[in-house]
Amino acid sequence: MDLSIIIINYNTSKYSINCIESIVNTISDSINYEIILVDNCSEITDLQNLEEQIKKYNRLKLIKNPTNSGFGGGNTIGAKVAEGQFLAFVNNDTLLINDCFSILIDAMESNPSYGVCSPQSFKENGDFLPTIDHFTSPSKELFGRAFLEFINPKRYPKRKQIYFKPQRGQFVSGSFMIFRKEDFDKIGGFDTKIFLYQEETDICKRLLKINKYAYLIPEAKFIHFHGASTKKSIAIKTELKLSTLYVIKKHYGWWAHKLILFFFIVKYFIRSFFKPEYWNIFKVLIKGGQLNHSLLKK
Repeated sequence: MDLSIIIINYNTSKYSINCIESIVNTISDSINYEIILVDNCSEITDLQNLEEQIKKYNRLKLIKNPTNSGFGGGNTIGAKVAEGQFLAFVNNDTLLINDCFSILIDAMESNPSYGVCSPQSFKENGDFLPTIDHFTSPSKELFGRAFLEFINPKRYPKRKQIYFKPQRGQFVSGSFMIFRKEDFDKIGGFDTKIFLYQEETDICKRLLKINKYAYLIPEAKFIHFHGASTKKSIAIKTELKLSTLYVIKKHYGWWAHKLILFFFIVKYFIRSFFKPEYWNIFKVLIKGGQLNHSLLKK
């Protein structure tokens, strides 16, 4: 098996079906592949629609996860049964524009130092979407991306620039990531303690320890219906802060964690006067911003 494509569905079967269709229509016949669809405990009507629509795909495995274990947990379930030499983790709210998999696999086979690769992303209206990004870190949280790109453009290449050749970033978008299975297994895969957000920083930080890097391959292109699979809410904003604090503590230490926790507490205390709904985020932060407040169901 050359390639295992892992997709998570959570109450968005319409997107999952369209994503699978785009994969089947664009992937090269020369690639021996499988699609592993993990349903993260969707509502019964969404799951039934999914089951009905995917019957025609003979290379597809459906795994029914009894709980919603999030991005890392759901993808890990798929990765455990994957048989491909390469693992592609693809958001269900994406559509492939060209044969992304052949392009990405060729790039990785030609460059052993490529640890994870991603195509160039576009919005549904054709507008450019950044694919590379900078690690979640104390400096990024305190000073922002634009400042880091200004003071050290070599270390922090511009996210919003259009590239025509492979471009290394600190990490690539989690909406479409491809790894060698050997590398993915060697670093322990996704951290399943993280429910949502910051998985890219975490896994690419661990790839660096085995001298493997994240690359954008702009020849490969796909559409991302950004945010379609995860609706915005205060709960989701809170989850982002919890994941950020967890990843900073994991990779930068106790003092960095306390600094950013204090920064967030002050920030959301002030913001709550203008947007009262932010008081809920502040209350979680003042309790320490621990993962026991996460949406992840244990």
